[in-house]
Amino acid sequence: MTASVIFDPLLPVWLIAGLAIIVVAGLVLAIWKGLAGWPLRALAGLVILAALMGPAYQQEERNPLSDIVLIVEDESASQGLADRAELTREAAETLAARLEARNNTEVRRIRVPDAPDNGGTQAMTALAQAMAEEPLGRIAGVIMLSDGRIHDAERAPDIPAPLHFLHTGREGDWDRRLKIDNAPAFAILGEEVQMTLTVTDEGAAPEGVTNVPLDISVDGEESRRFEVPLGQEITLPLILPHGGRNVLQFSTPAVPGELTERNNTVLVQINGVRDRLSVLLVSGQPHPGTRTWRNLLKSDSSVDLVHFTILRPPEKQDGVPVRELSLIAFPTRELFLEKVDDFDLIIFDRYRRRGILPNVYLENIRQYVENGGAVLFAAGPDFAGAESIYRGPFEAIVPARPTARVIEKGYLPKVTDLGARHPVTAGLEQEFSGEWGRWLRQIEVNQTAGDVVMSGADDRPLLLLDRVGEGRVALLASDHAWLWGRGFEGGGPQLELLRRLAHWMMKEPELEEEALWAEATGQQMRVIRRSLEDTVGPVTITTPSGEVIERSLDEVSPGRFETVYDGPEIGLYRLENDDQRAVIGLGPASPVEFERTIASAEVLQRSVDATNGGVWALQDGVPAIRDIREGRPAAGRGWIGITPRGAYETQSLRQMDILPPWLVLLLVSGLILAGWLREGRR
Repeated sequence: MTASVIFDPLLPVWLIAGLAIIVVAGLVLAIWKGLAGWPLRALAGLVILAALMGPAYQQEERNPLSDIVLIVEDESASQGLADRAELTREAAETLAARLEARNNTEVRRIRVPDAPDNGGTQAMTALAQAMAEEPLGRIAGVIMLSDGRIHDAERAPDIPAPLHFLHTGREGDWDRRLKIDNAPAFAILGEEVQMTLTVTDEGAAPEGVTNVPLDISVDGEESRRFEVPLGQEITLPLILPHGGRNVLQFSTPAVPGELTERNNTVLVQINGVRDRLSVLLVSGQPHPGTRTWRNLLKSDSSVDLVHFTILRPPEKQDGVPVRELSLIAFPTRELFLEKVDDFDLIIFDRYRRRGILPNVYLENIRQYVENGGAVLFAAGPDFAGAESIYRGPFEAIVPARPTARVIEKGYLPKVTDLGARHPVTAGLEQEFSGEWGRWLRQIEVNQTAGDVVMSGADDRPLLLLDRVGEGRVALLASDHAWLWGRGFEGGGPQLELLRRLAHWMMKEPELEEEALWAEATGQQMRVIRRSLEDTVGPVTITTPSGEVIERSLDEVSPGRFETVYDGPEIGLYRLENDDQRAVIGLGPASPVEFERTIASAEVLQRSVDATNGGVWALQDGVPAIRDIREGRPAAGRGWIGITPRGAYETQSLRQMDILPPWLVLLLVSGLILAGWLREGRR
């Protein structure tokens, strides 16, 4: 039970102050006039002023509340190094037991795991959430057990009691760290990429070390070792070996005594892209499809198109001087002999042999294909005739032989069973809503090699794909693909078909018919196998620690097999299926928890100082706990302090007026009357 006097003014305080000034002025006048009753009048004025202040006697019945001490336990990955986890657990148990043994004290233990998405240690966020669930008037102290490597110090709440930091580091701790300073997300094939990295030692590292080994591996292949200076920024020139995803692994060997080797390896995944694609379009007889090819190729700003077309055949004799037909001679020899290897794709659109390109040029193109080039034949009626481009050097690389028959009737192009599994034609039905329009002409051919992915009239081969040596060849046995582009009978997926066809020939990794790759989401990977076969075997997954796991693949669509695997570790995973191999890195390129591993109070020092708290090394034991007054230093040699808050809960409340109206009226009337009588008697 506690008692106190409270005031509840009946008028604004400023108005009461004004009345007090008037009373004082009246008393001064009374004294100056020599009135004998001025003391009694003064008492009457004081009673009135006191009554206007509304004094009351208040009695409270209070229930004392216990003090709350928050213990924040860092359970992030960096706390798993050395004996930090055990040290933290033992210290937390000891502190909790000591605090609970005290009178009127409660303990709240807050555990802080790793934040998702490589967010690090969000200790201040967890502390703020815990404080929001407790009355601030009861919090007597906060004790944080951590290595000090927290990543949300800017979110520190206003702590109404001392904050103490008990760190888990040891005096002899040291660590070697590999850090990539800049890593581009993509790079141009054939161009040099500049990457910078640094190898540093932190803590009580061995002295006298100036150079350290650095191993570099690309796509899981055998690594190459270099010697690099310690503590200096190193610039590495790099040229990506292939398009698509390139997985680069940089590592420096672990050294006995360092805290962890988790930060000795960094994975970088860079997407290799082509800068410019060079395409040579060779047109024979002009027809509406020529514009289709030009529009397709010119619509892509990354394509450099050279269009070679014959407008005046040699047999045409009209008497026009050659010098008036062109300003310069067309560089035929340079294109087809000297510069042919510079092209990524050559397209022959309804071209027939007319004596302009001799056999030596065509033979050079055949060798260009076998050495890794790509040629697409868009066949028209000329392909079936005696002047067909098929006759000659190209016979060895074209995947079908013309029968000399041209089919002139309407038919609906359709994807074959094999084409439904091939990435060039798979899913074309979903790319174009509605019924496909007909084509009106097809060149009859007999397949001699390759794969038929589309058929036409009477199920005859329409689109054939083949690999020749290191290169690729495609034959489109019709010159009516442009009908789809013009919307004839509803049109069709002409743009998507030709785009995929061109990119498959230029060896885009996304369009390989036999491929194995994985897509990562956090620590989960989706393994994808594309194949023309009906079934595939299980995929073999090799984890960063060397464990080998087999997972079966399920067919999710024609030619596409998938499985999902949750990787237990951060690092490089190797995938194998049949003759296909791939690598993928799971987890962040540089886990934030292992960027800095030496325990330090640097991040928390400002918050500790603001609350008069202290910093203590747990290797010296668990400090004692004392009560200290608010505002006083809360840490000393071998002890830390908490501030008792004296919080309470009010059970009941009673109030009684000290100056009730009837008493005020009686006192004021009596005093004024007594003063008047005294002055009258005098």
